[in-house]
Amino acid sequence: MTVIILTACPPGLRGHLTQWLLEIAAGVYVGHVNSRIRQRLWARVIELAVPGRALLVYQRPGEQRLTFETHDHDWQPVDHDGITLMRRPASQPVYNPAIPQGWSKAAKRRRFARRSPGTSGAASTPTKQNPTS
Repeated sequence: MTVIILTACPPGLRGHLTQWLLEIAAGVYVGHVNSRIRQRLWARVIELAVPGRALLVYQRPGEQRLTFETHDHDWQPVDHDGITLMRRPASQPVYNPAIPQGWSKAAKRRRFARRSPGTSGAASTPTKQNPTS
């Protein structure tokens, strides 16, 4: 079984793939084709999918029984001890100057508030918490 998933690709490519595969959802093509046809279809996808992305999944002998190929995709297939996994790029935190950094005023008051002088006993003295002891 072969599965091809297209994102933002031209209609001509979609029409070409419907000659060999069934389009079961928008941009998702499924079918049984031999390896020669699959390789030619994938070469055509790479040739015509210039502005978009494509993902190919097909059967292969082995423990996982399938493999992936990608074109202009952020996620990349990576072999890890014989199993193909998809590696996502790490997301970088975006600095937004509109969001204040650090403690809020309420959190500062709560954290650094002094105890009222009228209380006595253990409640008025802060306890030290030492994780090593």
